[in-house]
Amino acid sequence: MNKLRIISFFVFLGLFAALFQIGSLSTVTEEEADAFMAEFEALVLDIDAFGIFTHNLTIALPMFIPGFGIVWGLFASWSTGFAFASIAFTAPEIGEIPPLSILFFSPFGLIELVAYSLGISRSFILIRAILKKFDLMPFIKPTLIEIGIVTGLLLAGGYIEFYMIEIAQKEGLMNNA
Repeated sequence: MNKLRIISFFVFLGLFAALFQIGSLSTVTEEEADAFMAEFEALVLDIDAFGIFTHNLTIALPMFIPGFGIVWGLFASWSTGFAFASIAFTAPEIGEIPPLSILFFSPFGLIELVAYSLGISRSFILIRAILKKFDLMPFIKPTLIEIGIVTGLLLAGGYIEFYMIEIAQKEGLMNNA
């Protein structure tokens, strides 16, 4: 079971990154970019570290649902990449940043990537167990532990992301986003 856990984690980490990249390469129309930016600005208007955490947690928890979590997580990955493409459309200097560098080289991006990959891969393990008609009792404790790990990671990631946003704003790298 540990081998399956490790392999599925890395497979879904790779799929998450690939779909994020595909989403970031999407062609965005001006209307789509404007609509996204209006929604994004309303979402982050007065957000703080705990708000970032709760937003990310509401995205992550459905990833633990057997089967559905895989689809949800991969859609979340693509849509996050599409969000990057929308932001890059409105702020071309952002488009010069390789999208995957945000995932793999920013502390909060890496934390979120690991957290989401844990959830998606646990969804796979659970749906596999259900389809093979395994007793699900042995899966409860590891699932609860992983939900706790994801919660802790996203809490730390939310505070790190907020701190980095504050620094960027103070340094004049961002307006009010």
